[in-house]
Amino acid sequence: MPSFASRAAEYLPLLVSGLWYTILVTVLSLIAATMLGLVWALLRTSGIWWLAGPTRVFVEIVRGIPILVVLFYIYFVMPELGIDLSALQAGIVGLSLTYSCYIGETFRAGIEAIDRGQVEAAKSIGMKHGMMMRRVVLPQATRVVMPPYANNAVMLLKDSSQVSVISVAELTMQGKALASSTFDNLTVFTLVALLYLCLTIPLNILMGTIERKLGRSR
Repeated sequence: MPSFASRAAEYLPLLVSGLWYTILVTVLSLIAATMLGLVWALLRTSGIWWLAGPTRVFVEIVRGIPILVVLFYIYFVMPELGIDLSALQAGIVGLSLTYSCYIGETFRAGIEAIDRGQVEAAKSIGMKHGMMMRRVVLPQATRVVMPPYANNAVMLLKDSSQVSVISVAELTMQGKALASSTFDNLTVFTLVALLYLCLTIPLNILMGTIERKLGRSR
């Protein structure tokens, strides 16, 4: 009977091909979710009710829907409305949209944690709202939000496995396919778990390093 090492060497090339899709989905989704999340946070804290109110409703709706349902809706329902996306595109859009709402709430909390006295001081010297956000609020809020943002990034990486349900050939789907064809569930899913750890551990270390550097720069 082949050893675990020999079977692992046989299976790894296929799993690594799925790993690259996992990395691609995670990186693109995190970039888009971060940009959108910042937009939601700025709208929520704008003080303009007709911007803040609808944004709050939108964020709460998206956060209240399971990510699988969001993915199914984008991939299966949107084509009926004339928006036809590939499985990979739908997966990235679904993850980006869902996590932008969580990251947006993180950013909003960081912005609102800034001492109001600093905001009033910036206004008193004639700073416009945009300049005040760029020079006073956002630099400080970045330090506040880094720990929860790092958690969101790691969760997004792990939730990238959800796109396998719409046939994106990322790591989890490749693992399922390989296990179905070899019936070697133990080896395959042990390798899948180890490969995810190879991504999450460095990501945690990177985020921790950034967090410490921001902390020292205060």
